Amino acid sequence: MNTQTLTQENTIKTFSFLMIFMMSLFSVNITFGQTTQATQQRTIKGLVSNEDGPLPGANITLDGTRVGAITDDDGKFTFPKQLKTGDVLVFSYLGYVSQKVSITDKTSFITLELTPDMVEMIGAVDANKPYKSKRKNN
Repeated sequence: MNTQTLTQENTIKTFSFLMIFMMSLFSVNITFGQTTQATQQRTIKGLVSNEDGPLPGANITLDGTRVGAITDDDGKFTFPKQLKTGDVLVFSYLGYVSQKVSITDKTSFITLELTPDMVEMIGAVDANKPYKSKRKNN
């Protein structure tokens, strides 16, 4: 009976040791995952311009969300949300072609030149013709 008690104690000690060892491995793994994610997120700044210079009032949005920013009078912006690698910013301005920029490991400042969008009007507006009411006079 003494031998059986010693065997049970050894089994309990071994099991306890393994549980503590496994728990310590999981806690190290969780801590490592948190630190790498925190270092990947960063603030993005930039400058949006066209062929004439800075473009004030250009829109910058995170693709697929409603989060965004607008350039100031000098065409500069600071994105309000911390971004991570793989996020995509969409740059747009009325009369210009929208452009998408993907965030990489080294992205911290974006300089982008938007190009004019060639928009054709369908039909022509006849300004020489006075407006006539279609209402009948009784």
